[in-house]
Amino acid sequence: MKRRTGQDRTITQGWRPATQAVRGGTARSEFGETSEALFLTSGYAYDCAGDAAARFSGDQVGMTYSRLQNPTVEMLEQRIALLEGAEACRTMASGMAAMTAALLCQLSAGDHVVAGRAAFGSCRWLTDTLLPRFGIETTIIDARDPDQFAAATKANTKVYFFETPANPTMDIVDLRAVCALARERGVTSVVDNAFATPALQRPLDFGADVTAYSATKMMDGQGRVLAGAVCGTEDFITNTLLPFTRNTGPTLSAFNAWVVLKGLETLDLRIRRQSESALTVARFLEGRVPQVLFPGLPSHPQHDLAMRQMDMAGCIFAIVLDGGRPQAHGLLDALQLIDISNNIGDSRSLMTHPSSTTHSGVEEAKRIEMGVTEGMLRLNIGLEDPQDLLDDLDQALRAVGL
Repeated sequence: MKRRTGQDRTITQGWRPATQAVRGGTARSEFGETSEALFLTSGYAYDCAGDAAARFSGDQVGMTYSRLQNPTVEMLEQRIALLEGAEACRTMASGMAAMTAALLCQLSAGDHVVAGRAAFGSCRWLTDTLLPRFGIETTIIDARDPDQFAAATKANTKVYFFETPANPTMDIVDLRAVCALARERGVTSVVDNAFATPALQRPLDFGADVTAYSATKMMDGQGRVLAGAVCGTEDFITNTLLPFTRNTGPTLSAFNAWVVLKGLETLDLRIRRQSESALTVARFLEGRVPQVLFPGLPSHPQHDLAMRQMDMAGCIFAIVLDGGRPQAHGLLDALQLIDISNNIGDSRSLMTHPSSTTHSGVEEAKRIEMGVTEGMLRLNIGLEDPQDLLDDLDQALRAVGL
């Protein structure tokens, strides 16, 4: 019997997301392994010099170098593309490599970008520092208001760049409205979807052109490796993104790709369980702290919009204390179960103080404008028993007078 070494994309596209997360993109070697093989190789051999020349010219299908192709990495790229509902995907060495490549591959000096003000600290460094350094103008707006995108758009605007939900303020962007504006104006919309992943939200379904991910987060989901991904049309990935990445080299290692493949197998189970637990914890905290920023709560000003775009609200949210940094740090120091860590998407519950960690590199005035105050704490709810998390938070809150 002939072994199945690849997949018919017309079949796999019909699979539901939970099935795609386990089987999408699988390519088996002649050994017929059930688990994806790990190909640790930097280069490939050819039967003759003519084959080498033909592969480099594109006349022969095959791999040339692991900066460009690797069987394990390609399986991950195909799987993420299927989950995303995208024509193609290209993976990167980290989430920030993905964000940087998604922007720089399509921008030149003299271009203009409109970006959401609520964003991960390193993403704000891209828009506020790196892009202007190369003559790319940026305008920072409140991405919760679609009209601000329209008002900020210029004749040379090439990209709308934003996160939803945003890190760490949990701002929600109206995907359908903003992406429609982008299409009308010939602007490429680039959405950072790392908090939700395609398991809870698929921006391309709402008209987005490009999605970018830190696969380090929920896709791996266990705090093991760094990885990033960019999804879009075949034309964008092949003709715009690939020339940039093949020559600059933000390559994902085969080992890290293999680990993320294993993480994707449990993504649907993990993110739904963690989202349920996050809602339980958020409800508990809502009566104990001055402010809880969680789209899953009716008290969130954009709750209805979030629930129209997302299947669930995710496992990450923020709280705000009135006592500033001393009280926030005091609560962190009182934790006994939840770890103090700036990572997110982990199966372990984590908490951090963004103002002094993830956003410490952002100027104070900009942090305040973003809503990242000294009293803000960001939580990642993991897979522990929710009651143990409530018990830990209860004693930590009492330790700081709450």
